[in-house]
Amino acid sequence: MIERTLFQPDHQAFADSFRRFIEKEVTPHHADWEDQGYVAREVWSQAGANGFLCMSLPEEYGGAGADKLYSVAQMEELARAGTTGIGFGLHSEIVAPYILHYGTEAQKQKYLPQMASGAMVGAIAMSEPAAGSDLQGIKTTAIKSADGSHYVLNGSKTFITNGWHADLVIVVAKTDPAAGAKGTSLLLVERGMPGFEKGQRLKKMGMKAQDTSELFFNDVKVPVDNLLGGPAMEGRGFICLMEQLPWERLQIAITAVAAAQAAIDWTLDYVKERKVFGQPVAAFQNTRYTLAELQTQVQVARVFVDKCCELIVKDQLDTQTASMAKYWTTDLQCKVMDECVQLFGGYGYMWEYPITRAYADARVQRIYGGTNEIMKEVISRGMGLPAR
Repeated sequence: MIERTLFQPDHQAFADSFRRFIEKEVTPHHADWEDQGYVAREVWSQAGANGFLCMSLPEEYGGAGADKLYSVAQMEELARAGTTGIGFGLHSEIVAPYILHYGTEAQKQKYLPQMASGAMVGAIAMSEPAAGSDLQGIKTTAIKSADGSHYVLNGSKTFITNGWHADLVIVVAKTDPAAGAKGTSLLLVERGMPGFEKGQRLKKMGMKAQDTSELFFNDVKVPVDNLLGGPAMEGRGFICLMEQLPWERLQIAITAVAAAQAAIDWTLDYVKERKVFGQPVAAFQNTRYTLAELQTQVQVARVFVDKCCELIVKDQLDTQTASMAKYWTTDLQCKVMDECVQLFGGYGYMWEYPITRAYADARVQRIYGGTNEIMKEVISRGMGLPAR
C-alpha cells in the first residue's frame, strides 16, 4: 500500500482527538438519531466547545486558522465510523466559507463566531422541487421593496441538509428573474424571520440520522443588509456558487473514498471469522480476488483524491478535476458497498450491520452536489466537446 503523505503529525493528532469525540459523543447515540431522523442539537455545541467546527476560519472569527486538511481528516473519521448523521462538513466547509469569502465585514462578525461555537447551525438552500442539479432553473424570488429597505422572498426549497436545526440559511434566489443566472443572489435568512417555515423532516433511504428538510418562504422580509456581500454582490450569486462547487464536490469524493475503505475493512474482519462449508469465507478464491480488486481501486482513488486535496489547499483545484473526483469515487463507493454486502451474505441485509447502513447511505453520493451525469457534462465541456 502506498504510504500517505497528505497529513502532517498535527493533522493526525487532530484526527485521533476527533475519533475519540466520535466514540464518546456520537457513536453511542447514532442509532437512536437514525430512528428520530436528526442528531441531538447538543452535539453541535459539544463540537464547538472542543474546536471541531469551522477550524479553517481565521481566529478573529472564532476559528483556528487551520488549513483544509484538518477538515479532510474530520470528514474521513466520520465516514470511517459510519456516522453519516453529522452535518459538520456542510456547516464548516460550505456555509461558513461562503460568508468568509463573500460576506461583508459586518456579516462575518455577526455569524461566523456563532457558527464556530455551535451556537448557530448553518445550511444552504439550493435545490427546489423542480430544480436540482440545474441551479439556473430555480424559481425562488427575492424582489426588492419599493423603498429599497428589504427583499420579499418567496419560494420553497427541498433536500436541505441541516435544514431542521438551521439557524442561518444561505438562500439561492432570483433578485432579477428576467436576467437568468445573472439575476441570482444569495440571501442570509435567519430562524424566526416571519414567513420562514420549516417543513417536514424528509424520510430517506439512507443517511437517516442526517436532518434533511423542506424550507418554505412566504413573503419573508429579508433586510438588504442580509444580501450576502452587500449591494455589490447582487446578481453575482451564480458566480459564487460556481466558484465554491469544486471544494464541495471534493468533499463528497473524500467521504466516498473513506467510506469505501471502511467497508473493505469491515468485510475483511467478517470474512475471516465467518465459516462456510467448514472454512472461512476468506479462504475462497472469489472472496480474495473480489477484495483484492476493490482494494486496488480504492487505493487508486485515494491517491487521486489526496492529490486533489493538495491542490485545494493551494487553491488550484479546477472544476473539471473536482467533477472527475466526485463522479468516479462515488460510482466506486456504490460498487464497493454492493460487493461487500454480497460477501456478508444474509447479514449484509440486516440493518444492525454497519455495511448495510453504509450501502443505503452511499446511494445519494451519486446524486447530490450535482448528479454524476452532470459531472460528465462538466468534464466533457472542459475537454472542448460541444454541447447540444
